[in-house]
Amino acid sequence: MIEIKVYKELANDAMLVRKKVFVQEQGFVDEFDDTDGVATHLVAYNGDNPVGTCRIFTCDEPGVYILGRLAVTKEYRRHHLGARLVAAAEELARQDSGKCVILHSQVQAVPFYEKQGYTVCSEMEYEEFCPHYWMKKQL
Repeated sequence: MIEIKVYKELANDAMLVRKKVFVQEQGFVDEFDDTDGVATHLVAYNGDNPVGTCRIFTCDEPGVYILGRLAVTKEYRRHHLGARLVAAAEELARQDSGKCVILHSQVQAVPFYEKQGYTVCSEMEYEEFCPHYWMKKQL
């Protein structure tokens, strides 16, 4: 049974998942930043094992939230865990009067986010070495 827990700080379990997916698997270098100190972090667990994470935080624009650092460990992909994390993060935004969520998607993840109701709203740009698009969804 998968359980999603919410943390007001960057939990060690969120760091473990992000290191495994973004640093070790995908080769990102600048994975952790100052935003981690202000974001709300969600971690998905299978028992005591952290298997997914994401973060959500407010934007300068009222009612707009930014979803980021969504990562699911390889063995738990294709089980709708990413969709569950996105939905849980969106619900947190709604509870805080959020009207819109934006995110910076890797190109390969765009179809996943489109299935969650997001649309591309920018030209392609690079984060580190990886092509990304900004996407948004009205809540």
